[in-house]
Amino acid sequence: MKQFPILYWPRKTNGDAIYQLSRKVINTATGEMPDVVSDELDLPAIFESNPDAVVYYPVFCESTGWWGELLGGGAVVTDKLIISPECQLMVIRAEKGTSTHGSHQLFAAEIYPASGFFKKMNSSIATVTDMLATDAGTILALFSGKNQNQFINVLESTGKTYLGCIGRY
Repeated sequence: MKQFPILYWPRKTNGDAIYQLSRKVINTATGEMPDVVSDELDLPAIFESNPDAVVYYPVFCESTGWWGELLGGGAVVTDKLIISPECQLMVIRAEKGTSTHGSHQLFAAEIYPASGFFKKMNSSIATVTDMLATDAGTILALFSGKNQNQFINVLESTGKTYLGCIGRY
């Protein structure tokens, strides 16, 4: 199955070593150089015109946005590639064409920091995989877990906001 890799790169590419390394990593993983999108990314349009597309979305350590807002509407994160300490690429595919490789799922939630919550989540229900602090004092967190219902129950019992299951791996 041809993957049609697409690299979303919102920065200037001239002289950007992380950009060059990202293209090389994608080429190594897929066997072809990715098409590059530098303007606004429209995932539904990409997947409508090419359901086999694989979009590589960079998350930089100094990012102030939340890449999870791109998901839903038929797109899921299926993998994460570490490019450097400053950048990782989220691998996004159309949900319809996504096969579940294992029983783990990625869940997103908006939470107010509380150590008891993290201890409970990391014990057996889900493990924190990524977090982003917001100006509002909340944390947008990505969790890895096996049971979506247990995850939602813990969130509801602690008054946190569940944003959805956004991927499987």
